Amino acid sequence: MAPHAEQLTRSAAVRLRGLTRSFDGRTVLDGIDLDIPAGQFVALLGHSGSGKSTLLRAVAGLDHEVTGEGELTAPDRVSVVFQDSRLLPWRRVLDNVLLGLDGREAERKGREALAEVGLEGRERAWPNELSGGEAQRAALARSLVREPELLLADEPFGALDALTRIKMHTLLRVLWEAHRPSVLLVTHDVDEAIVLADRVLVLDHGRIGLDLTVERPHPRSYRDPLLGEYRERLLTALGVTSDVA
Repeated sequence: MAPHAEQLTRSAAVRLRGLTRSFDGRTVLDGIDLDIPAGQFVALLGHSGSGKSTLLRAVAGLDHEVTGEGELTAPDRVSVVFQDSRLLPWRRVLDNVLLGLDGREAERKGREALAEVGLEGRERAWPNELSGGEAQRAALARSLVREPELLLADEPFGALDALTRIKMHTLLRVLWEAHRPSVLLVTHDVDEAIVLADRVLVLDHGRIGLDLTVERPHPRSYRDPLLGEYRERLLTALGVTSDVA
């Protein structure tokens, strides 16, 4: 590991300084400064088009058009989970999890990852045999098998029904507690952010408009009235008032 990466692992998983991104003359990210400590679970909220996914892609190293006077640093081992599971339909579930990996040790880790997400026994299934929730579980297993220091999740539960989404929330938190990667979760769902994350950011006009620490123990419930204050602060930062139903 390079010296700067070793230092990063001990202190911050993500360090952004002056991160800027424009599309056709429109600035989407405007000089963002952000530190995410190693092992922290962070959720990122914002309106559609606010630049949430753009920021996540930049941190993942998938966008090479970001500019600015600053810096963007992240760990060596980064995994990304998307809204679509992106499983290859011509590969069985275990082969999807092991994509790009080989050897007996990799296969062992792949089977263990599938067992962790509740898919033990489905190694030889085809992707079209899985439900939407099962497909996202497989996608999580594919991320875990690479032992990421940083997990980037771009609305991974947005296409799931409400009950499946709640189950996936529990699973993701359990997996985080077991492996302790840093997590940056992009979501439109205020309640999802509060229930899962220990820190919630609101992206507004290309900048971080609110940086909120959620000081409630886990596991959290949507029914917890003590989460209401956090919900109101986040909705206000998003421009949603109590007059809007």
